[in-house]
Order: sequence, then structure tokens, then C-alpha cells
Amino acid sequence: MSSQLRASPVPDPRRWWALGLLSVAQFLVILDTSIIGVALPAIKDALGFSTVGLQWVFNAYVIAFGGLLLVGGRLADLLGPRRIFAADFAVLVGSSLLAGLAWTSDVLVVGRALMGLGAALIAPAALSIVMGLFTDQRELGKAMGIWGASAPAGGTAGVFLGGVITQWLDWRWVFLINVPVAIAVLALTPVLLRRSAGRRGRVDVLGGATATAAVSLAVYAVVTANHVGWTSAQTISLLAAAAALLAAFVAFQARLQQPLVPLGIFRRPNLPAANLVMALLGAAWIPLWFFLNLYLQQVLGYGAFKGGAALLPMTIAIMLLMVGVTGRLVARVGPKPLLVIGLPLLAGGSLWFAFVPESGSYWTDVLPPSLLAATGMSLSYIPTLLAALSGARPQESGLASGLINTSYQVGSALGLAAATALATSYSGIASYQRPFMAAAAIAGAAAVLALTAIRRPAATTEPAPSQQSALADA
Repeated sequence: MSSQLRASPVPDPRRWWALGLLSVAQFLVILDTSIIGVALPAIKDALGFSTVGLQWVFNAYVIAFGGLLLVGGRLADLLGPRRIFAADFAVLVGSSLLAGLAWTSDVLVVGRALMGLGAALIAPAALSIVMGLFTDQRELGKAMGIWGASAPAGGTAGVFLGGVITQWLDWRWVFLINVPVAIAVLALTPVLLRRSAGRRGRVDVLGGATATAAVSLAVYAVVTANHVGWTSAQTISLLAAAAALLAAFVAFQARLQQPLVPLGIFRRPNLPAANLVMALLGAAWIPLWFFLNLYLQQVLGYGAFKGGAALLPMTIAIMLLMVGVTGRLVARVGPKPLLVIGLPLLAGGSLWFAFVPESGSYWTDVLPPSLLAATGMSLSYIPTLLAALSGARPQESGLASGLINTSYQVGSALGLAAATALATSYSGIASYQRPFMAAAAIAGAAAVLALTAIRRPAATTEPAPSQQSALADA
């Protein structure tokens, strides 16, 4: 990026419109992880998926997304985030068309993996641009509230939209809906996002492939463990292979002159601890809404539309709290106090669900704990992001964004796989209660980690280095 852009104190007059565009992009990326949930039975019938194979409609996207986010962050730093943002929205258009028009189960899984690839390159580029557009701390807090709300809101809104589309249109539209939105984003990108230069360097393709393979094997091992046994040769060998690939990835990074992840970045204040907290946050939140949706439909007997509508209060609460409360508070008190409050609230909401009865009532057994959990998520997500990104250097902003997004997605994938394995080992209402209990324990562990490992940043009137650069490239 040019030194002129970095030094310029003049804020971009289009920054709030640009933020709206970037928030739509983030909403769409996370929406794609959840919108398929209600449509899965219809997809299974239409394309002849097996019960075990059906989960790969979800996992193909999440694994590609989580495994390639580091590559996306590196490319954003080298080529400039606007160029990556635009190019991979084009990938998202093509892959969404492929998934929506899929004629076999294999084609759909390939389409979903390509959608995950596009999302993996979009997410860190978008966050880099947001961090560069707002150099004033008060504006940054509000901006992060708006942008941050788009992720969990996209996850929960996807369940509602998936229900509407499945019941009134056709399951193919859960993928095809991306196409007109993505085309509109592409058209507005050169209008609202400024250009900036990239910098010289190379992309560690081998490192990216190794990291993706490690994530894929770990998720596959957890997903299949309940069928073949947790102590089976397959499960143990897959987990061992994943650990070996992860160790090889770290060893490669230490030796390369231009690694995908320079290991020195983990010496940045709060970045390692915040990434662990984010992974635990994803491992608690995604299973919570996933099994809550199943409880509404399979236990309380809600249809696709009614089940999605039942989660709207949670979505609305997240959006209002992140924009109106969290964004302002984090600028005043910093990330740690909000994490110490928010994560226990998320744990409390999850624990409440762990005692939900088989003949439950929406008004007493679903709505109150869902709002409690939504409040906890609202107070936790943005502070975790800012804790991770605040110490990164300008040239590391894309990588730091990729790391924190990777942590959330990998935590989500592994958490959901483990929760699903836990659920299938029980029957009746216990198969729903136990995943909620596990989510409560994970959120509680995240709260302890935040309390003990996240440090308050030193008081300063200057924005953090990663917040000074006006990123928005060619």
C-alpha cells in the first residue's frame, strides 16, 4: 500500500457507504454457512444423498472457508484487499450458480467447496478494509459494531431465510439467492472502495494446502468418530495425521523466508489468546443455534417458516446490541470487560437450554434463553476481533484478519462436529440437551481464558497500527 494513503489524515467521505457494502458481504458469507440447514432434507431427497454424506453440504463449505482464510489474508496483504474482494465475489457468483443448478450430489459438494473458497478470500479482505477506513477510535467502535453484527446476524438469519425459501420456493434458491446480491456488490465495489497498492511477496501455496488438509482431516475424524468409534484405528490415525500436518505446517513456516504465517505475529499483544477465545466462541455459538433450530422443528413440531421466525428475536437482538451498545462500549472500556461479561451470559443462555423439556413452550423455554445467549454473543464477538487485531502491524492486517476468521470457522466446524457426535450418542430429549450443555461448558472456558489471558491495551490516543492504513486496493 502507498505511504501516501497510510499517512493521510483525511477520512474517506464514502466510508459509511463502504461499510454498508462490506457488511452486506460479511452477512452473505456467514449466511451461506446456515441457510442450508432447513433445506437439507429436501436436498437429500432431490439428489440422493446418504445420511452421512449429507453433512458434507455444510462441511465442504466450512472446511474450505476455514482452511483457506490464511491464504486469503496473505493475498489481501500482497495484492491489496479491494482486488481480492472483487475477484472472489466473482468466484462466489460462479460457485453459487454451480451449487444451485447441481444435478448430482458430487456436483453440489464441489460447488459448496468453491463457495467456501470464495468466502475465505472475501472475509479477511473485507475486515482489512474496515480497519483501514476508520482511524478515529470512536468511529471505529461504531463501525465494528455494524460490521460485527453482520456475521452472527447472518448466521441466525440464514435459518429463517432458509425456511422461507424451502417452504415457498425451492431448495436451489438457498444457493441462487447469492447471485443477484453478489452481482450488486461487484457493481458497487469500484464506486465505494478506494484503490491502494499491494506489496511484493509470494504466497505459500504448500503451507495453505497443509493447513487446509489438517483442518479437513480433523473435522472428518470428529464427524465420523461416532460411526466407527472414537478409539478406532480410523479415528486415531486421522487425528494423528491432522496433528502431524499441523506440526509440519508450523515447521515449514519457521524455515520459509516468506511464510504464509510468520510465527512472529503470535508475539503481538493479545493475538494468540484472542484467537483461542474466538475458536471457543464459534464452537459454542454455532452448535447452539444449530440444535436450537432442530429442537424447534423436531421436538416442538415447528415448520420450516415458523422455526426460522422463532429465531428472529435472537437475530434482531444481536444486530441492535452490537450496533447500539457494544460498538460504543468497546471504544470506552476496551475489549476485556465486555468479554468477561458477555461470555458468561452466553454460557448461561446455553445452560438454560440444557434443561429444555420435551413439551417445552416457546415463551418460557426458548425465547428468554435465546435472548440471553444473543446478549452474550453481542458483547463477545466484536471485543474478541478487536483484541486480536489491535496489535497487528499495517502490513499484517490481512493476515491477522485471516487468523481470527480462521479461528472462528475452525472452532465452528469442530464444535458442530463434536456436538453432533455427542447428540447421536443419546436418544430423546437428551440428544438436544447434551449439545447445549457442551456449548455452555465451552463458553465458560472461553470466559476463563479471556479473564486470565486477555490484557488491557495500554492507554493511548493514537489508533493501533493496523487501524491507521487506508486499505482498499485495486
